[in-house]
Formats: sequence, structure tokens, C-alpha cells
Amino acid sequence: MSLNKLIMDTLSPLNVPVSQANYNNTADTYIVFVEYNQAAWLSADDDEKFTKHFFQVDVFSSGNYMQLVKDIKRLMKKVGFGRMFESETYDEDMKKFRKIIRFSYISASE
Repeated sequence: MSLNKLIMDTLSPLNVPVSQANYNNTADTYIVFVEYNQAAWLSADDDEKFTKHFFQVDVFSSGNYMQLVKDIKRLMKKVGFGRMFESETYDEDMKKFRKIIRFSYISASE
């Protein structure tokens, strides 16, 4: 299972552009996500059985994005992601607000 595809499919109903790793900044509001870490979650008999994946979802917007953030958290939770961290900044260069939300997901190792 591709977690990148799972995230794209999960967030696509929000009707804002969703992109992995980067976006060209042409929309007023958009979402960018990236997997920033993986770690063994459970090992047995010297073999990794489960992997914990860490994703960062960034929402960039020129306006009010609070409902969008609530919808992202609801949808990500619905497909098995756990929220770990949340922060908010303003990007002076882009003139956009930025909401940073970090999630984790545990999958069976392949």
C-alpha cells in the first residue's frame, strides 16, 4: 500500500490542491505533505514487523483555513493516522499563513 496515495486519496475531497513535497504556489489555499521519517515500531526474531511512518501536512492559505484544518484532521484520523503535533506560522515571503500538522501511521513491514 502506498501511503502517499492514501494521503492524496484521503485529502482530495477537500477541493484544494494537494501535492507531495512541493507546489508551485498558484492557488490561494493548498496542501503539501511529505514523509519525514520512518522507524521500526515492533521487531521480533531480529525482523521488523511494523513500521511507524511520520508525515507532515502543511496547509498554506491567504485566508481563513480553520475549517480546512479540522477537515484534514478528521479525514486523516478516519484512515488510521494519529496527530502528533500542530503549529502555525506566517510565511512573509509567500504572504500566506501556514499550518503545520504532523501525523504518524503504523503499517505492517513488507
